[in-house]
Amino acid sequence: MDTNQYLEIFIDESNEHLQSINDQLLELEKNPNDLAIVGEIFRSAHTLKGMSATMGYQDLSNLTHKMENVLDGVRNDQIQVDSDMLDIVFDSVDDLEAMVLDISKGGNGARDVSRVVDLLQAVELGHVLKDREEQEDHSGNSDDIQLDEFTRAVLEQSAEQGLNNFQVEVYLNEDCLLKAARVYMVFDVLEQIGEVVKSQPSAETLENEEFDHSFKVLFVTEEDEEEIAGRINKISEIKQVKVSTYSIDKDESHSEPEIEQKQNINEDEKQEIADKGYKGKQTANKTIRVNIDRLDVLMNLFEELVIDRGRLEQIAAEINHLELNDTVERMTRVSGDLQNIILNMRMVPIEQVFNRFPRMVRQLSKDLNKNIDLRIIGEETELDRTVIDEIGDPLVHLIRNAIDHGIERPEERLARGKEAKGNIELRAYHNGNHVFIEIVDDGAGIDREKVLGKALSNQVVTREQAEKLTDKEVYELIMASGFSTADIISDVSGRGVGLDVVKNTIESLGGNIAIDSELGKGSMFSIQLPLTLSIISVMLVEIQKEKYAIPLSSIIETAIVKKEEILRAHNKEVIDFRGKLVPLVFLKDIFNVPLELEDRDYYSLVIARKGDKMAGFVVDSFIGQQEVVLKSLGGYLSGVFAISGATILGDGQVALILDSNALIK
Repeated sequence: MDTNQYLEIFIDESNEHLQSINDQLLELEKNPNDLAIVGEIFRSAHTLKGMSATMGYQDLSNLTHKMENVLDGVRNDQIQVDSDMLDIVFDSVDDLEAMVLDISKGGNGARDVSRVVDLLQAVELGHVLKDREEQEDHSGNSDDIQLDEFTRAVLEQSAEQGLNNFQVEVYLNEDCLLKAARVYMVFDVLEQIGEVVKSQPSAETLENEEFDHSFKVLFVTEEDEEEIAGRINKISEIKQVKVSTYSIDKDESHSEPEIEQKQNINEDEKQEIADKGYKGKQTANKTIRVNIDRLDVLMNLFEELVIDRGRLEQIAAEINHLELNDTVERMTRVSGDLQNIILNMRMVPIEQVFNRFPRMVRQLSKDLNKNIDLRIIGEETELDRTVIDEIGDPLVHLIRNAIDHGIERPEERLARGKEAKGNIELRAYHNGNHVFIEIVDDGAGIDREKVLGKALSNQVVTREQAEKLTDKEVYELIMASGFSTADIISDVSGRGVGLDVVKNTIESLGGNIAIDSELGKGSMFSIQLPLTLSIISVMLVEIQKEKYAIPLSSIIETAIVKKEEILRAHNKEVIDFRGKLVPLVFLKDIFNVPLELEDRDYYSLVIARKGDKMAGFVVDSFIGQQEVVLKSLGGYLSGVFAISGATILGDGQVALILDSNALIK
């Protein structure tokens, strides 16, 4: 039976089980006597082992089996949970993740894991494990073979194809000397007429003869019971063979072999089977796995629809036909609802990014001899997948920076009257059309004078500028290119790269980053990100006869001022906006727009904000608000100043989308 059709399911579920193992191991470290946690880890590992064996990835299955031995020892109070033991198990999980990653890239999952296998076996030395295989897998005294969801999917698929699912129980003679050889011969006979889906005990256990005198296999074939039993009974030293139809339409916890009386199941019976369910079954009925590439194609098609919608709206306004206007209005409402559905389909919880950090913090804490506790809040907050894909690396850098530069060593914290354990809080929450991510630590904070000294020596600012900088402006200097206050450059702190890469990545996503700190108390890095990058609301404006789009998310309001109201300060033109001087940015000069219109007695202004800073963008006229599709300019034009992309308007014209953050800066 071809297993390639199940590859995507296998990879997804393997990653889910590995993430669950990682999370539960961290919980076990906090509660080493909680056997319920060990049970959860063991179940995930056992399922992963079975899935891997079914798919033919034996290296993956074997390593998981070795890890299971250690977990079983913990479960039976024969192995003590401590930091060293967990380090070894974590190392084995790292290898398992690398194997699954290799498989996802088209490899076979092969990997040299001899080092971690030796370590796992070393953990078992000094005690005698109970016969785990006899307890869990000895088929003579156990229930029917238990199914994980993946194996169940294989059996359901084979049943739909008209194949028979059998459970074959084989009993060897008590005086059989070469049990592994007999097992091989049984498997060879079965493979000639069908496909072995799962064995109990596992294939490795059978090969090592670590079982009594009986074993079971789940088997898919076109043949009947008599043919299967007849072929196996021809093998010498076989005492007995039992073949029964394996039914999967019942609760696994009470599963027993039974002979199906009917060859075909009608639709009512199928629904009854589905209603009985099993662990995760009801949820699976309500959700489907969709390849993200298909969602990208769907989003691209809808973006084209948005462009055509804008064109129709413009035509309807020009013709002013009543029925056409009504139809276009209804189409606008329906497409708006469709847009919300598609965007929500692309939203994924930020947990997918956050869940890698507890393990990372644990390892870095050990490497740097620091005691650090990571607290995560708001991991259910959702972001567009395109944002999720890009935000991971900047967050890794910020957390590593907080651990290396922010949190002090235990002895230093105690000397300053703090607890020896440092704390980092990672939180996410929605606010309007944005998501905020904050990294807060209770470490040493940012030393203003040290930052200024480094900035002056690197000629980032002049001494006159330094005297006028606020605290927040000083903190932002650490995000300058090549800026680092580290006395010793380390791999953890980024080798002096600083935070400029983080800042550039966040701003390329249409977001911004702010820093707040108090010396001796700690620091907070706050990231603001848009919910989605594909379809945005903008204010369309004209500069001379060219059209530009300014994202609404950065606009405070629009205004029209007379020329005589313009003031000058520090050789710059400014306006008095609600008691605050706001500098003007003449976009026609920034973008070298050809002058085709006569000069007017007033200015049309778009007041925009970036953090605490504001600016007034001078344009010639306002066109109005509109939802547009953000398109990249491509690699050739990626370096254009203050332009984040382009869009196609309803009349077919291309409008450039301005990067407000770059203009204000």
